[in-house]
Amino acid sequence: MGTMDGIINTVSAVHPILPLIGLLKSHGKLVMVGAPDGPLELPVFPLLMGRKMVAGSGIGGMKKTQEMMDFAAKHNITADIEVISMDYVNTAIERLAKVDVRYRFFIDIGNTLAATKP
Repeated sequence: MGTMDGIINTVSAVHPILPLIGLLKSHGKLVMVGAPDGPLELPVFPLLMGRKMVAGSGIGGMKKTQEMMDFAAKHNITADIEVISMDYVNTAIERLAKVDVRYRFFIDIGNTLAATKP
């Protein structure tokens, strides 16, 4: 049984969403804000049985994003995150399944790639 009320999925690549749906409580919501370049498989049975919902939302372009960032800075609104490297992603997913996550994971791709360059 899932433990999350909601998940905001920012992944912009084709990926399975069944594991995310499994993390949701009954009446939970999965909101898709990433835009994959291909279709995703939507398993209907887990949605029906768990009374779960999948929705989408456009997050706006660069101008709207900048306005949001300016508003957050002006009002001292910050996010609590846990920075991880790319090679920690599988462990992070395992932690999600175990409900061992307090903050949103932020994958530091730049430093991960820099560390692998000769």
